[in-house]
Amino acid sequence: MRKGCYHMNGVSRPASPIGLHRVLEPAGVLPQAAERLDVRPALYADEVRIRVRRLNLDAASFRQLWTAHDADGAAVRSAVLDIIATRGKMQNPVTGSGGMLVGTVEEVGPDSPHGLAVGDHVATLVSLTLTPLAISDGLAGWDGRGEQVPCDGYAILFARSTAVRLPTDLPEPLALAVMDVCGAPALTARLVSRYAERGPAPSVAVIGAAGKSGSLALAAARRAGAGRTVGVVPREAERTALVGAALCDEVVLADARDPVDLAAAVGTPVDITVVCVDVPGCEHGAILATRDGGTVIFFSMATSFASAALGAEGLAADVTMLIGNGYVPGHADFALDLLRSEPAVRRLFQARLAVE
Repeated sequence: MRKGCYHMNGVSRPASPIGLHRVLEPAGVLPQAAERLDVRPALYADEVRIRVRRLNLDAASFRQLWTAHDADGAAVRSAVLDIIATRGKMQNPVTGSGGMLVGTVEEVGPDSPHGLAVGDHVATLVSLTLTPLAISDGLAGWDGRGEQVPCDGYAILFARSTAVRLPTDLPEPLALAVMDVCGAPALTARLVSRYAERGPAPSVAVIGAAGKSGSLALAAARRAGAGRTVGVVPREAERTALVGAALCDEVVLADARDPVDLAAAVGTPVDITVVCVDVPGCEHGAILATRDGGTVIFFSMATSFASAALGAEGLAADVTMLIGNGYVPGHADFALDLLRSEPAVRRLFQARLAVE
């Protein structure tokens, strides 16, 4: 096992709980911003090594790869392998996003604060964009045609990385799909609750409402005390599925990339708009659909900060804009509870997994 120190600018320092000791280049950045990470399997004292069984690529990253490679699964698989081999992590260079993983704890450093034990089945709740990752099977079990990637390899957790033991009552692919987006419902519930405490029950629109994060966000908004709820979807099949799920008061069809179309479909501007789509260009429509004094939460990795900020300025829109960072204390347990207690949400997840 390595000693718990690393070297920066010639000075020996204790191993960094945020992973600075694994950054190979450029110097001085955090692991998420690094071009390349150290993936050697020997642990520092506060690290954990996981034998990886499955990756879950985030939706924006997979869509970009799928489109860029003309729906050629073999080419997508090759691209993912190349990214991981080159960077020592899964971080799409176009979207900047990655995903998360599940696996089995293989070794635990003596100073690790996680409370994990060898043999624990876990899911990481930190992005693959900052997780040292090595793949040993060439992704031979993946056809490149879905977001979930069966694999064999290992990953390293830092002291401040987060991971949870997998629930024993849910199939692994289902649990992974939920935990990949568990920050969205938790933050939605927090914001809706705060609005409800101050006044009338807030109105909420969720863009991309039939997807994983969208359906959980709708369920969370309703549980937290939302009033009027609107689910926005782009296709009739998704509209039919969401109407059948009965997760919201209204389901409307709109292209989220068309600001005028989206705002017209939502109708009366809402207090809170939650953006859960995986395509770029949805910022202005979300702003137009939100009342002055309201809030937009951007959960999509395809969101452009510049487009959102300059769009709100150009529209003279007095809205607060939040970037969902994927972490809220207790978010995994909250999302899993929604899945267990809302049969309609579970059905939507299972239908999506069946297609993938």
